[in-house]
Amino acid sequence: MASYARLIRFVPKGSTTTLIGEPVDANLDVGVASYEGKPIEVNVFSGSSVLSPGEKTGKTETVDRILSPIAMSETGTIRCIGLNYLSHAEEVHMAVPTVPTVFMKPAQALADPFPAPTIIPKSFVKDNAADYESELVLVIGKDAKNVSEEDALEYLAGYTACNDVSSREAQFATTQWSYSKSFDGACPIGPAFVPKEAVKDLKEVTIEGILNGQTVQKSKMDDLIFGVPKIISFLSQGSTLPKGTIIITGTPAGVGWGANPRRLLKDGGEFRVSISHGVGTLINKIVEEK
Repeated sequence: MASYARLIRFVPKGSTTTLIGEPVDANLDVGVASYEGKPIEVNVFSGSSVLSPGEKTGKTETVDRILSPIAMSETGTIRCIGLNYLSHAEEVHMAVPTVPTVFMKPAQALADPFPAPTIIPKSFVKDNAADYESELVLVIGKDAKNVSEEDALEYLAGYTACNDVSSREAQFATTQWSYSKSFDGACPIGPAFVPKEAVKDLKEVTIEGILNGQTVQKSKMDDLIFGVPKIISFLSQGSTLPKGTIIITGTPAGVGWGANPRRLLKDGGEFRVSISHGVGTLINKIVEEK
């Protein structure tokens, strides 16, 4: 069992050293608190990664900046499942898949929560097609290969949130999705990492996507087409998922490209992914590269 309810990776005030710790206030949404400039007190752990956090040191620090729970150097390739909510398949008028739809993002797509900006590259700005996707992230806790569904959760460390930022014109110009979803910063994650033991029933976890203050996506995990054990098992067949791999699990109904009128990510705008059970709210401020 984990010795903590959730962890964040952060830079404390007055320092440039990255630390791992557990927020003192168990009920605080650290993403919102960071955005609003409120103090976030953290019990510091001895480790340097949420994958091996060590023990409480007895010291507390105040957050200056929250970082992605998993560092770019830890994650390698980001595995992604597309079209994995029944509601989303219905809204885009696509058949419910019988096997998971898989694409990948490079580690360079990983990004921090606010105050780090989410930058739409200038090569995609002209398309006026930048879209959001609120997603639950799975974090693999130990190397997994040829894992059965029955054993899959043994390899899961825990959960966080993600915005799978996408350029829809580029996505639908080809049969492969990776190019349109792999630019630098296209996979911000956070703010908190929640161990699997803290979530008793994943089907009760809620996810919400909020664009410029308006809720545009909302679902429970009981709408997933392929559940967590199936996803981990499927991706591990013949291919090692190294410790630190993150898997993004699909987005519920409400993406902006399919709305009428369309709701897209614009310069100066904001998108939030809020996940229950302690993960909190991932906030992305949108900047179009000039």
